[in-house]
Parts: sequence; C-alpha cells; structure tokens
Amino acid sequence: MEVAPDADAEAVEAVDGVFLTQGAVGEDTSIQRFEIEPGEGVPEHDHPHEQIGVITAGRLTFLVDGEERVVGPDDTYVIPGGEPHAAENRTDEPVVGFDIFAPPRANPDWGE
Repeated sequence: MEVAPDADAEAVEAVDGVFLTQGAVGEDTSIQRFEIEPGEGVPEHDHPHEQIGVITAGRLTFLVDGEERVVGPDDTYVIPGGEPHAAENRTDEPVVGFDIFAPPRANPDWGE
C-alpha cells in the first residue's frame, strides 16, 4: 500500500484561480483534489480519461453538450472519456472537490 500524504502535495494553478493537487496514482486510476476560486473556471476541453468526481464544498456549474448542470456538496458525477466539458464557479465561495481518473491522469498543462 502506498500513501500520498496531503502535506507532501503541492497545488498547481492550472489556469487562473483553478488549483489542482495530485493525490495517489495507481496503475489504473488517479485522484486529484481541485479548488476553483469564485468567478473562475476550467475552459472547455476533453481527455480520454473517464472522470468521476465529488464536490465537497461550494457549487460548480458544468457545461456539457450545450447543457448546464449544477453540482453541490456531496453530489457525485461522471464524465465519459472524450466528452467535451467545461466548469465554472458562478458563486461567491470557493468550490472544492475530488476527481478520479481512469486511466491515471497527471496535472494537465492548460497552456498547450
């Protein structure tokens, strides 16, 4: 068993106001903590990884296939691999959550 202590993890600002912290990485999956500041978001993108997540604080608006879906504390979600999606924090409070990716996914380089 491997443990990835939170104290050892460094948050990366992937885009303005969006912070990602890589957690444990296994052979088939990885987990990543995210925090999105008020008024900030993740631009539309896609990736081959299935993404399953949970919101632990705040409310996040996902934009998928022209539809908006709001997820809040304790809500879980799944985004199939290859599906374009974006997310926005339209509130006055930070959004915090965790995403699990299969296969494992490293911190994305949004500058590419």
